[in-house]
Amino acid sequence: MRKTLLRAHVLGLALLFVLAGSALAIKLTAGNIVVTTDGGFTPTTLPKKGFAPIKLHGFGKIGTADGTPPPVLETVTIWFDKHGEVQTKGLPVCTPQKLAATTTKQARKLCPGAIVGKGFGKAVVIFPEQGPIPASSPLTIFNARPIHGNPAVLIHAHLTVPGPTTFVVPVEIQRVHDGRYGFKTVGKIPKIAGGYGIPLYARLTIGREWKYKGKTLSYANAGCPDGRLQAKGQFQFKDGTFLQGSVFKTCKGR
Repeated sequence: MRKTLLRAHVLGLALLFVLAGSALAIKLTAGNIVVTTDGGFTPTTLPKKGFAPIKLHGFGKIGTADGTPPPVLETVTIWFDKHGEVQTKGLPVCTPQKLAATTTKQARKLCPGAIVGKGFGKAVVIFPEQGPIPASSPLTIFNARPIHGNPAVLIHAHLTVPGPTTFVVPVEIQRVHDGRYGFKTVGKIPKIAGGYGIPLYARLTIGREWKYKGKTLSYANAGCPDGRLQAKGQFQFKDGTFLQGSVFKTCKGR
């Protein structure tokens, strides 16, 4: 299979992002595939030195230029700015065993203290010689036990179409030294409906505060030493295509 690579380094879009807190989508294309994605954080005024609590949010939408079903997305890799920090001290953890075969409501009830994010995902299931079947699920992100000494999360989803199925995907938050980037996550998309399911859309919001030994701690934290925070995303598909784009969002140091 011929591999297609697109690198779209989108700079300057964030100058408008701060206005009214609205997000501007980035569109990446390779052949017939179109990926629309963006994200951001609040608040946008952060310490020049040290860190302060933030909430992260982002979304991704997969489609095609001619409206046909896209190839199956297999891996999403995201690099995060080195001027950030993940804190888990005193935060409860959840395990794959607890979340196995649970609905969204059951999972959130079993590990409420470990929830660090929520979202929503959509897919379509296309069996041979059948029409498309829409499928969707709330997404829940749980703090998990460290992997290789790094923070980790479990992403939980429960589909009812074409049959009840629970997915629990572990994701390691790797510490890296890669220029502007200090963290990296690699998310392997599970096979939906035996491989006949095609992911189309996902949105996530990440952020949690809790009390530990009399102090208020935050899961996601960031600083603003030079007026921006930067991220990079890569989307790899079953047909060998991958798209990559980077973007920064402006912030104000105090």
